[in-house]
Amino acid sequence: MEKYVPDIYQKSIYTLDYSKLLSKGIKCILFDIDNTLAPMHYTEVSDKTKELIISLKQKGFKVYLFSNGPKRRVIFFEQALGVKGVYFAFKPFQSKLKKFIKQTGFALEEIALVGDQILTDVLAGNKVGITTILVTPVSNKDHLPTKIIRFLENRKMKKLNKKNLFTKGEYYD
Repeated sequence: MEKYVPDIYQKSIYTLDYSKLLSKGIKCILFDIDNTLAPMHYTEVSDKTKELIISLKQKGFKVYLFSNGPKRRVIFFEQALGVKGVYFAFKPFQSKLKKFIKQTGFALEEIALVGDQILTDVLAGNKVGITTILVTPVSNKDHLPTKIIRFLENRKMKKLNKKNLFTKGEYYD
């Protein structure tokens, strides 16, 4: 069950303590896009998100996108945020994540994956041994496949809650 428990759980990407991540040795942050950085149907990137990414780069982080979304969506966010990304990541499968880690040369303990889903983002990150950070989805709107995953995720969260491993809405870092 622990493979579904994030190392850090925060309300949003804006409430994360990035200085604390830096002090823990995190050098690389991978962000999911849909419902983590922006609602899945948005075709614009907020100024607040742009400012956050700029701030993270200034602090010394290497920032990447790591999305199950299509190439055109990831390229749009790459251009808007000035970062590189991986599309069709197929989370929770780890093959693209392992390939990314090998290509970039970061040690596992230097990487954090930030996302809004336990069954994709957290599971993938935990399976490869990187820091996992779960944030509350920025929107309730999802694509049909994600709606199915959210249904299964809610069931998993109830089981985790019964075992006192995770409680939805009780944030920690």
